[in-house]
Amino acid sequence: MDATYAGPPPSSYDMSDYLGLIARHWWIAVLLTLAGTAAGAAYNESLPREYVSTASVLVRPAGLDANVSGGRTRDEINLDTEAQLMRSTAVVAGAAKVLQREDVDVLAGAVSVEVPPNTAVLQIKYAASAPEEAQAGAKAFAQSYLANREGNAKAELERQAAALRDKIKDLTEDLTKINGKLSGASPKSSNYATLDSQRDTTVTQINQLNNKVNQLATETVSAGTVIREARVPSRPVKPTAAVNYAAGALLGLLAGLGVAALRERLDRRVRGGRDLVRSGVAVLGAVPGKGAGCTEIFTPFSPGGRAFNRLRNEVVAAFRPGEQVVVVTGASRGPSATLVAANLAAALSRTGAEVVLIGAQLPDSLTEAAPLARLVGVAPTPGLSEVLAGRVSLAESTQRAARTPSLHVITTGGTATAAGMLQSHALRDIITTLRAHADYLVVEAPSTSASADAQSLASLADAAILAVETRRTSRPEVADAAEQLRRVGTPLLGGVMMPRLPHRARRTPAGADGETAPVEPVGRPLLGDDEEPVDAVANGHKPHADEQTIMLAPLDASALTELDEAQRQ
Repeated sequence: MDATYAGPPPSSYDMSDYLGLIARHWWIAVLLTLAGTAAGAAYNESLPREYVSTASVLVRPAGLDANVSGGRTRDEINLDTEAQLMRSTAVVAGAAKVLQREDVDVLAGAVSVEVPPNTAVLQIKYAASAPEEAQAGAKAFAQSYLANREGNAKAELERQAAALRDKIKDLTEDLTKINGKLSGASPKSSNYATLDSQRDTTVTQINQLNNKVNQLATETVSAGTVIREARVPSRPVKPTAAVNYAAGALLGLLAGLGVAALRERLDRRVRGGRDLVRSGVAVLGAVPGKGAGCTEIFTPFSPGGRAFNRLRNEVVAAFRPGEQVVVVTGASRGPSATLVAANLAAALSRTGAEVVLIGAQLPDSLTEAAPLARLVGVAPTPGLSEVLAGRVSLAESTQRAARTPSLHVITTGGTATAAGMLQSHALRDIITTLRAHADYLVVEAPSTSASADAQSLASLADAAILAVETRRTSRPEVADAAEQLRRVGTPLLGGVMMPRLPHRARRTPAGADGETAPVEPVGRPLLGDDEEPVDAVANGHKPHADEQTIMLAPLDASALTELDEAQRQ
């Protein structure tokens, strides 16, 4: 029989792997996201509060300025320039005087100005650590700006008036000279007419300049007005709680995903079929259910029973003519091999074939032999260890499973001193004898991680099945088990995935005489009360000659005698 090829292990992860990672480690991401949110909240609370108050100022032409309507950068009033003047030395000094402060550099850094499009409005904003301080700062800068602009406008008007008065003075002097010349000239002379014309022109200019001076003197100066008073801010603008909370949550989520990925990277346990395939072992099947719900022999039509029926069909199809022994071993310590072997033997026996289930996991005490006995409903002793130790014969150790006449069981037994006998010629003789008198042999072997007995038993079998407990068996254990079986030349059909199982066995109560009391069958019956066993004749197998015979009918006394003699030798 050729070994089943598992195919090349996947070299990269796909979306299902990432989704599985999130599904397995979602709690890490949630926990660290909450921790990140809490850290963001703590950071937000540690930051200083910043309050901003805004005062809106409508800028008007001061004195002879041009009209500002229709644009923010046209005409003689450029609002962008006015916004920059808000931090000028004069304005900041005026605000510092109002606030009675001397740190003008701090004040200049706390003020900012915005110009709404297509308006003549300046929005003066002042930031401070207290709401009242922010309000006072905005008011102070608005007042200082308007006062500075008004002062500049008045100074400009005064400069223009002074220039006009100087011009009038010069013209007045010229007029005096012209009048002096006119007094000495003849009215009939041509020079007189010229001087008279000059006098009239000079008088006109003086009158015009006087009118301008009067106009400048009566000019109303209005640099602007506050159209929105600064108010006390109700909440700080910094720090932004939503941003800090979101940043903390995002960093926590990223950290959670990183920790989950690292944990997944370091976690070498088998969690699914892809992990098994990555270890180079094909997936024969997966047993549905959880934990303690899988620690029994499944009924034929239950989900677990159907899974083992499919496994039975694959095993039978893989056998070549003359092959009939399959060894079931676990990649890690635990009851998974026992459960797979017992359920596979039960599934084979449901076809009417004569099946022998051999428990070969040598126990350290009798209590560890009870699980197989409880599963199939037989007494834990005598078993294989007693046969190998020469205490009982093979016929005495062979028991028939409850309600399944075609399933015969050789339990592990209770002799702890039989360790090492699984590699003896006596066990080989037992397997050879049972081959001749049974249709199928299912051997429950110790795990490959526990001892080399699994290799020895596999060398006597025609095929091997690996029992893998998800979330307990590691990928290196699976790869090592496959390598051990390969080295002895036993074809590995694949692995059967079992859910994580409880490993603590129940203790068998002791009788009054100190001997271990018989274990009552507690597992489910292989067949229901209203079901009949499959007809052996219809399946091509010979029926029992004597239903009361413990061992198979073809296994006669002479065969047993020869076997016992071989064991003694």
